[in-house]
Amino acid sequence: MLYKRSSELFVEANKVIPGGVNSPVRAFKAVGGTPIFIKEAKGPYLFDEDGNKYIDYINSWGPMILGHAYEPVVNAVIDRAKKGTSFGTPTALETQIAELAVAMVPNIDKIRFVSSGTEACMSAIRLARGFTKKEKIIKFSGCYHGHSDSFLIAAGSGAITFGIPNSPGVTSGTAKDTLLAKFNDIENVKALFESNKNEIAALIIEPVAGNMGCVPPQNEFLSQLRQVCTENNCLLVFDEVMTGFRLAKGGAQELYNVKADIVCYGKVIGGGLPVGAFAAREEIMNYLSPLGPVYQAGTLSGNPLAMAAGYEMLKALNTDAAIFDRLDEKTAYLEKGIRSVLSAKNIIYTINRVGSMISVHFDEGAVCDFETAKNGDNDTFKKFFHGLLKRGVYIAPSAYETWFITDALTYEDLDYTIKAIDEVADEL
Repeated sequence: MLYKRSSELFVEANKVIPGGVNSPVRAFKAVGGTPIFIKEAKGPYLFDEDGNKYIDYINSWGPMILGHAYEPVVNAVIDRAKKGTSFGTPTALETQIAELAVAMVPNIDKIRFVSSGTEACMSAIRLARGFTKKEKIIKFSGCYHGHSDSFLIAAGSGAITFGIPNSPGVTSGTAKDTLLAKFNDIENVKALFESNKNEIAALIIEPVAGNMGCVPPQNEFLSQLRQVCTENNCLLVFDEVMTGFRLAKGGAQELYNVKADIVCYGKVIGGGLPVGAFAAREEIMNYLSPLGPVYQAGTLSGNPLAMAAGYEMLKALNTDAAIFDRLDEKTAYLEKGIRSVLSAKNIIYTINRVGSMISVHFDEGAVCDFETAKNGDNDTFKKFFHGLLKRGVYIAPSAYETWFITDALTYEDLDYTIKAIDEVADEL
C-alpha cells in the first residue's frame, strides 16, 4: 500500500500539533512507521487519504458497535445540528437518554453526562471522596481511567507504550493518595485495605481490562472486590467506558452479576461523539451539586448533538434482542480462526476474549495482569501489526490495547482477516 498523502499530512501535523497527533497512541510510536490519516469510514471499513481501504478492528476505540456512519445516528446528529449545536441550558433530550440508560442498566437510579470518559472517572472519584469523606483510592496496575492526575500511576495502554507509566506533572501529593493493586489478586487488595484502615474512599477498576490487552477478571475476583469494599465502607467504582453497553445491555454489572456503587461510561453511550457519564444509586448521586456539596460542572455536558447520537445508539441496542449474541458469535468465530492459523504455523501466542473484546498476545503464558501482559514479544507484534496493515486490516497500533468488534462486520470480512493473519504468520 502507498501512504504518500498520510506521510505528507503527518509532516504538516508535526509542525502544529505535539507529535503530530492529539492522542499519543495514534502516533504509531509503539509499532514504528507513519500513522495513516483517515478520510472517511462506513460500516466496518476505514478509507485513508491515499484511497486505501481497511477492515477496522479499533472502531474509534469501541463506540462504533453498529459500524461507522450508522444511519440513524448520522440522521439524528444532522437533525439536531439544524436546530442549534449547543445551548448551555437543559434540554428534553438529556432526560430521554438518561431515562433510557437507567432502564437498561441494573443498579443505577441517576446518571450525569459529561464530555469524556476521563471526565466521568475523575468526577466519580471526587464524588466517592466527598460521599465517604475519605481521600485515598485504589486503582489497578495496567488499568487506564483517563489522564486525570490520580489515574496516571501505572496506567497501562499509552502510558506503558511510551515508557512513562508515571507521567511528569503528577504531584507527589496526588500520587500518595493513589494505592496500586494487582489485577486478579484479591489478597493484594485485602493487604492494601489492612494497611490503610478507614482511609480508602473508592476502588476503581475496569471490570474487563482493555488497556493491557483484553484481560478478563478471573474466578470470583469482581464479587470478592464487592465484598471487601462493603466490609471497608469503600465505594466500588466500575470504569465501564469500554464495557458499558458493549458486553451486555447492562454492561459488566449485568454480565458478571456484580453491583458497583458508581459506574462510569463513555464510548458507546455517545454513539461516536465525545460523551462520558457516571451513574449510581440515588443517595450517592444526590451528593452532587446542585443538590449536594460535591461540585461538578461542564459547559458542554449534555450537548444536544452528543445526546442525539447516544440516544439513537442506545435505542438500537435496547430494541435488538440478538445484538450481543451476534457480536459474541462473530468474535468467537474470529478467535477460532486466529487460533487455527497461528497454531498451524507454530507461532507462540495467547488470546484473551470477553464478548466482542479480544486481544492477541505473543507469549505462551496466561495474560492475567499488567506484569504478564508485559511479557509479550513486542517485536513480533510490530511485524504482525504492519503485516496486517498492508493487507488492509487495521488493529490497534499497540500490543496493550484490546480489539473491538463491530456488528457491521460480515463473515466474509472475518474470513479475509483470518486469511491475512495466515499470510502474516508466514512472515513471523
